Amino acid sequence: MRMLLVEDDPMIGESIEEALHGENYAVDWVRDGHNAELALDTQNYDLMLLDLGLPKKSGLDVLLRYRKQGGAVPVLIITARDAKADRIEGLDAGADDYLIKPFDVDELMARIRAVLRRRHGYNQSSISHGDVTMNLATHEVTLNGLIVHLSAREFSVLRALLDSGSNVVSKTQLEDKIYGWDDEIESNAIDVYIHHLRKKLGADFIKNVRGVGYKLMAAE
Repeated sequence: MRMLLVEDDPMIGESIEEALHGENYAVDWVRDGHNAELALDTQNYDLMLLDLGLPKKSGLDVLLRYRKQGGAVPVLIITARDAKADRIEGLDAGADDYLIKPFDVDELMARIRAVLRRRHGYNQSSISHGDVTMNLATHEVTLNGLIVHLSAREFSVLRALLDSGSNVVSKTQLEDKIYGWDDEIESNAIDVYIHHLRKKLGADFIKNVRGVGYKLMAAE
């Protein structure tokens, strides 16, 4: 999954970016409101972490503009503004959650999982498809109850396919989900990850829809 981090404080930004990478998220980090708008206009994201006190354009103005244009990506505000009026204003502007600095990184990750669960209609921290289950909190993947060890990229590809349900996901869409701006993308990387997932989860678990992309087999 791909996150947009909008934070101008370098120490806080580095800490959050590192934590997000540790949770297998791809991250694009911008440091002002203007570049946040450019990123939202040119890239698809699964969630935006948005500071309010930004250079060039405030986070609240970024959020208001984005929602006015019909943007539907979940937004989690991260800010030092702790007044009740600020929280109400941020949530009424279209934020899905509001977290006050300083915060515990583990709480931030839990809130991200909760927001993403709501977006995809999950009511718990695990996703199951057939005999395969992914625990979003522990990052464990099991097949028939036995743990399957996946690399970070394999986990991210599988997460994208699970989130898509029965829909086909193109190679380009998978690349957009698992790579950030600073990541190098090898031309056959997605094919390699799919190959590895089939070896670990079953040759027929992921279907190739010729000329379109990939989808999960129908769950029994």
